[in-house]
Amino acid sequence: MSNDSLYKKSYFPRISEFGKLAPDTFKAFLAFDKKALTEGKLTIKLKELIAVAVAHTTGCPYCIEVHVKQAKAQESSKEEMAEAIMVATALKAGSALAHGVNALNAYDQTGDEDLYKASYFNRLQEFSQLNGDVFQAFIEFDNQTMKPGLLSIKEKELIAVAVAHTTGCPYCIDIHTKGAKRAKATKEEVTEAIMVATALKAGSALAHGVNALKAFDD
Repeated sequence: MSNDSLYKKSYFPRISEFGKLAPDTFKAFLAFDKKALTEGKLTIKLKELIAVAVAHTTGCPYCIEVHVKQAKAQESSKEEMAEAIMVATALKAGSALAHGVNALNAYDQTGDEDLYKASYFNRLQEFSQLNGDVFQAFIEFDNQTMKPGLLSIKEKELIAVAVAHTTGCPYCIDIHTKGAKRAKATKEEVTEAIMVATALKAGSALAHGVNALKAFDD
């Protein structure tokens, strides 16, 4: 089928059509997106690396394409990009594991009305008894991911905070916000990282909109 491809680079320019279909909203989003990615307390380079990481959790191929190129334009190396992606990978997997403490509560029918408490996270260690080898392998991967490399612990924690806001993991947000603070990130820097995540989360929905336009026109 000549029309079988759902994602092509050539589809993405259709995003400008939203400027005609929903002009005020589209313009407002572009203004927000530009501000979120502009240098502030965080450099443009770090913001683009955060954007690359977040794009790998939102699953937007257009966003990956755009922000990898922009990170490269900011002189990010392939190795720095890879480190950012590995943080995103650890956080994406980690959010599934962290939510596992809720699965333990549900399985055990604890009867607790609260679905999320910081104290629930203490149950995570139970997976070391339930599926020890796999659990330990993940912990080792996660620890390795967050060690300083070309990116500092502070930069990695800021990436982790941003990604946690796209995976929607309350435990991860709590852990990595505190981790960023320990690494001397300011509240303003944490906020800027969250704003990049917000722009990318919204942007992925808008970017996928070019597929909706194509589907509508088929």
